[in-house]
Amino acid sequence: MKPIRIPSALGLLLRPCASPSLITAAGLRVQARWAHKGAQTEALLIPPTIPLVPDVETFLTVIGRGLREHASKFPTWEALFSLTTDQMRELGVEPPRSRKYLLRWRQRFREGRYGIGGDLQHVENGTAHLKVLEIATNPVTRIRKVVNVPAGKRVEDIPQDDLVKVKGFKVKGVRTIAGPYALPSKDGGARLTVTEGMWEDRRGHKVDGGERRRDEVRFKRRVAERKALREKQGYY
Repeated sequence: MKPIRIPSALGLLLRPCASPSLITAAGLRVQARWAHKGAQTEALLIPPTIPLVPDVETFLTVIGRGLREHASKFPTWEALFSLTTDQMRELGVEPPRSRKYLLRWRQRFREGRYGIGGDLQHVENGTAHLKVLEIATNPVTRIRKVVNVPAGKRVEDIPQDDLVKVKGFKVKGVRTIAGPYALPSKDGGARLTVTEGMWEDRRGHKVDGGERRRDEVRFKRRVAERKALREKQGYY
């Protein structure tokens, strides 16, 4: 068994140490690496726009809850996705639940979890055109699906491999397109236009004061109804 060597105090004092210049250089290299990593992370936090949502105002419009009125407070797309909740509070984005809602939708957008129409590829001035694509699997059976085409184009004008099915829409009957915010188009098919709150998470509404006070509110209501009935019958 080897004996344990305990360094003497004199040895510790005389031990050579790293040069201050080397320590400084190493610290600067570490700081540079962190700065570079931070810049890369920040760049990844800014997602690209999509055809349905090309700017700040449209994004705030589709998520609803009146956030469109704050569009002027976000001068760029990068500012929309980089400002912190404290900075948004200083800009006047109130109440706090609106900031939390916006932060939640920002994260969803980064992850590619869009609402209806988020997978559209051809959108012009906030409007997308939907058509029915028929695929004959055999002489008897036909598959119909809803696809997005550029304005003024027919399904036949576009190669079938370039046509992608649009999520959230289906064909009813032979040519009728059914789905959220889909309106019939004059040239056949349907059109989808950017609408206030089309991606909004609807808030529930309190009934009889909410869960915690519901029993109390309903009890007092029954007491008042019985009292009114007795007064009507002449017992009071």
